[in-house]
Amino acid sequence: MENFIVSARKYRPQTFDTVVGQKSITNTLENAIRNNQVAQAFLFCGPRGVGKTTCARILAKTINCEHLSAKIEACDQCPSCISFNENASFNIYELDGASNNSVDEIRNLVDKIRIPPQMGKYKVYIIDEVHMLSASAFNAFLKTLEEPPAYAKFILATTEKHKIIPTILSRCQIFDFKRITVDDIVDHLKYVASKEEIGAEENALHIIAQKADGAMRDALSIFDQLVSFTGRSLTYETVLENLNVLDYEYYFQITEEILKGDISATLLTINDILDKGFDGQHFLVGFGQHLRNLLVSKDPATIKLIETAPTIRTRYLIQAGQCPVDSLLKILDISNRCDLNYKISNNKRLHLELALMQMCSLTDQEIKILPIKPASVTEKKPTEPEKPATAKQGEPVRPKDMKSFPGTISIKGTDKNQSTEKEIPAVTETEEPYLMTSLFSQNELEHAWDEYGESLHRDYPDLYSTVKKHKPILKDDFLVEFYVENKLLDEKLNQKKNDLLQFLKTKLNNSSISLQIIVVENPKGSKPYTNREKFEYMAGKNPALRDLKEQLDLEIE
Repeated sequence: MENFIVSARKYRPQTFDTVVGQKSITNTLENAIRNNQVAQAFLFCGPRGVGKTTCARILAKTINCEHLSAKIEACDQCPSCISFNENASFNIYELDGASNNSVDEIRNLVDKIRIPPQMGKYKVYIIDEVHMLSASAFNAFLKTLEEPPAYAKFILATTEKHKIIPTILSRCQIFDFKRITVDDIVDHLKYVASKEEIGAEENALHIIAQKADGAMRDALSIFDQLVSFTGRSLTYETVLENLNVLDYEYYFQITEEILKGDISATLLTINDILDKGFDGQHFLVGFGQHLRNLLVSKDPATIKLIETAPTIRTRYLIQAGQCPVDSLLKILDISNRCDLNYKISNNKRLHLELALMQMCSLTDQEIKILPIKPASVTEKKPTEPEKPATAKQGEPVRPKDMKSFPGTISIKGTDKNQSTEKEIPAVTETEEPYLMTSLFSQNELEHAWDEYGESLHRDYPDLYSTVKKHKPILKDDFLVEFYVENKLLDEKLNQKKNDLLQFLKTKLNNSSISLQIIVVENPKGSKPYTNREKFEYMAGKNPALRDLKEQLDLEIE
């Protein structure tokens, strides 16, 4: 039986023109050879399977060819090319940095470099996974890498550039290889399929390309695996089944059901997905990508960012036209929060179903965000100010008049067929922009306050200690009171008042919050803060300090 050669080796590029997805790098290398400006050391960086070692082999073969073509391609006829193709070249050495990482092995390599090539122009050393070399090995390699013999060339390849010491980086020409795009991978898979006389649907090849995550070698390995299972034909259904990928149809279906507010149909669909063996978080990741693609499809300028088959792209355009942008953003936010908390949930299925029910409920039961009407000039003011009420621990503060509070709704009946009455103030063209008016409790206020205080720790230590020491007090109509011990703190805190207020409004989802800073001079039990306060405090206990200050004519800084 003939030995099987995997597609990644069988269809490995042999010239710069056949390298997929790295045009800028191959053009640079071709021009360097054409102009006789080949550096003594190269460093090829990038993720796995993008062509680093392939380009290194092509470069080594090309610079040793005795009869280069006008297109800078090896002739495959000279002794150097023949020996290279037969893996018998004495001028090109491929080393594995992981298994040759000691200082002794690098010293042996340096000794071999001293011997000039017996055939061809250059001795080329390709060291793969060079980041695995030890620190001592790198140091032993430095001098040779910087000033090698004229006939020696080094090509280093790595997937982890950050692990290579700067002294090595400074001695190399660095080429950063990028991930190969889905379209480029699909085109190459079509070429391989045609050569192997294998029938493959374009949608199936797109799924393989997406699963490969930018690595051509991974894509070809998956292709070989699927061909072994299906024979001579690759269909969309068989690829989904073997790669454990959720069909696009489920995402389109569940999005349509959510937009309709159909909770029952949505729960049945997710039950079907879970019954097929898919994990809930697997669905959430794919659903988040689906929502992202719908948002991208809203603008013709960004439609190119969707990496999928043309037929699926058309479906995205159709469904995106049915989805309001604000609804997509809210659904995406719920999906993202569900994904973040999925692993720590004890009842994962219920956690996922609750998120989907919240998405379905956005259409009919969501509290609307309404503009706040500007106060009328003739509005009567109360003759006697009412005593502000302090919120109890854990209890949200409500406005005095719920009927006049923007965003309040009154729902009568729970059935969709029954009428729903909403008390909504009239909206005119002169009204203010939309404002958020969510309720919050004293506990939620203190949590947000402490979170802002942490941001002051490094740059404003005095404000940090004040904000962390005292707690804000929540009053009626979302008034927040905060007490400080002296005017100096009042001035400093007022400089950050706008930032603090904006943070609280965003964090608590309420644009009606107001902040009042109250100075309480020398409160009971408070410690002196400024230098003058400290002096007055000590002089109160020892009056002789005042006399000493006057006699020596001292000033307090």
